[in-house]
Amino acid sequence: MTENETGERARRTGEATKAGILAAARARFARQGYERTTIRAVAADAGIDASMVMRYFGSKEQLFEAALTIDLQLPDLGGIPQQELPALLVRHFVARWEGDPTDDALLVLLRSAVTNEQAAARMRDIFARQVAPVIATALPPAPDVPQRAALMSAQLLGLALARYLLRLPPALALTPAEVERLYAPALAAVLAGP
Repeated sequence: MTENETGERARRTGEATKAGILAAARARFARQGYERTTIRAVAADAGIDASMVMRYFGSKEQLFEAALTIDLQLPDLGGIPQQELPALLVRHFVARWEGDPTDDALLVLLRSAVTNEQAAARMRDIFARQVAPVIATALPPAPDVPQRAALMSAQLLGLALARYLLRLPPALALTPAEVERLYAPALAAVLAGP
């Protein structure tokens, strides 16, 4: 094996280890929140020594930050008719959360934001930078657009809390299409304004 091949193999192994740590951290943070999650527990879940977690991430705070790098991947809403926007947003977030909720960094962040100010600040930042501007582009200019965007964000986070974190049986019993049909009108009411 050449030196280049050895280096490439080590890089791939390092990337796989780092990805395994991040997956274990997201799952652990999702189950236990920030306060109760330990580096040792994440390392055990990843099947490695705790020193490896520290080597790649330095501290629990840095691991939390890395595990919660979030791109909501919101579609461009500029050309979407306003009446279609609520259903589109519900569909987008439900599709995201219907996968593995323990691997969704947004749900991990939501669970942790209740008890950890760093997580709460991160959640506010994500919605302020990603959701509010996208919603604002779809609305006619008005002084209350930021407030309506914030309330739409609150509704989407409420859906996540009830269906994916608290796992309320009536909310869980709904299909994604039923969630969209029943929940989109609530968003539409906020979107339309007074």
